[in-house]
Amino acid sequence: MQNLPHHYNVSAAADPESAVQLRSTGLPDLESAAPAEFGGPGDQWSPESLLVASVADCFVLSFKAIARASKFSWISLTCSVEGTLDKVERATQFTTFDLRASLTIPADMNEKMALRLLDKAEHLCLITNSLTAHTRLTASVQTQQ
Repeated sequence: MQNLPHHYNVSAAADPESAVQLRSTGLPDLESAAPAEFGGPGDQWSPESLLVASVADCFVLSFKAIARASKFSWISLTCSVEGTLDKVERATQFTTFDLRASLTIPADMNEKMALRLLDKAEHLCLITNSLTAHTRLTASVQTQQ
C-alpha cells in the first residue's frame, strides 16, 4: 500500500437528456442514471447501486487482503449486499447494509478461523467505516472435499 493520504478523482457530466458520464483517468467510462425508484430508467448503474456495489466490493477485497496476510487458503467467496434507503429526521439516507457472504474453503482449513477472517473483513472495510449506516454480516463457510 502507498502512504496515506490517497486521492481519488472522478468527474461526472451530463446534458438534460443523457445519462451521467462518469470518468476517471485510466478507467473505462461508466454511465449512470437515477434508479427506477427515483423516476429513472432502472436499467443503468445509479449512485445508490454504485454505493451498495462499493460495500460488496470492499468487503471482498478486504477479505482477500486479510486472508493473504494470514496465509489462509480459500477457494471462493461471494458477497451480496442489500442497502436499505430510508428517511431519518427528514433526510433520505442509507440506514443499513446487510451483507451475506458465502466462503468455500479447502477441507484442511479451519472453519472458525474462516469466520473470524470474514468478521474482520467486515470491520476493516474502509467503505463501510466511512458511512454512518449500520452494517450486518451473515456469513457461512462450506468446506470442499
